[in-house]
Amino acid sequence: MKVFTLATAAVLALYAAAARAQGTYPDKPVRIIVDSAPGSATDVAVRLMAERLSAVWGRQAIVDNRPGGGGSIAARAGQTATPDGYTLYVGAASTFTALKGAPGVAPNLPIELPRDFRAIGFITHQPMFIAVAPQIGVHSLTDLIALAKSKPGELSYATTGRGRITHLTMELLQERAGIKLQMVPYAGGPTAAMSDVGTGRVAIVIEGYSGLAGGMTSGLIKGIAVASLERLTDFPDLPTVAETLPGFLAGGWNVLLAPVATPDAIIQKASADLRKAMDDAEVKKKLAQLGAYVHAMTPEEVTQFARDQQRTWMPVAEKVVKEMTEPR
Repeated sequence: MKVFTLATAAVLALYAAAARAQGTYPDKPVRIIVDSAPGSATDVAVRLMAERLSAVWGRQAIVDNRPGGGGSIAARAGQTATPDGYTLYVGAASTFTALKGAPGVAPNLPIELPRDFRAIGFITHQPMFIAVAPQIGVHSLTDLIALAKSKPGELSYATTGRGRITHLTMELLQERAGIKLQMVPYAGGPTAAMSDVGTGRVAIVIEGYSGLAGGMTSGLIKGIAVASLERLTDFPDLPTVAETLPGFLAGGWNVLLAPVATPDAIIQKASADLRKAMDDAEVKKKLAQLGAYVHAMTPEEVTQFARDQQRTWMPVAEKVVKEMTEPR
């Protein structure tokens, strides 16, 4: 009887603590760790989120930039933080699809849910845009696929580096479309590739909208498709890749996570507050200008989404790792 009473008391104490956490959280500033450098598109999006969360909470949400190590430094800091809801972590697509076993990839990547973190909610998706050099005379993805099939291995495409989401997206596109392209990696990002694509030296470039906006609006390059599941309201005349290759979804994305031992009451409170913050019309407008789009998700939906994405991209990543590590 005494054991039963003690056990009951312990359970009641846990429920009481959870109720208090849900009712008062947060009652001090919350630190949000992100692996991107200050000023990057991801950093700007996270800061917009943090600004709105601060308004919702009445407590400051502080962005803590921890770039480096291919995302492993920030991931480790988020994983080992005290699980009290006052240190959260922004997980990016690249940390879920890191090329395990490739040279330079840290052993704590890729991260998995719920093994490494608890999901709170979805922040933004930055779909990949496919653009071409006007000189190649392509006006649609169907045209591009037809041209590539007539010239196997001859058309080149610019990416922001081997193994990154731009590279993986084009690997998947080639597999799904039955074509062969030649990759040209640019260490300096899409800006470094723009002049080569604009002159027709490189045929194709793939990147988030923020990296291609200048070239697309000026006519230097021509956007032909976006890898979102539905057409974007800001680009109603731009077809999706999925209209040609059903189910094709590719891009960067960010989710808000917490250490694994974080109480469920805090997870649910933070999730509801995140949805409220990201539903702000002005935030959505500013994010869309960056090529980032809001999608509300519950913690369970985020976990399932991450798993689905890993099932899609891991085979592609494994193929890339094999190509990178095989003797030439």
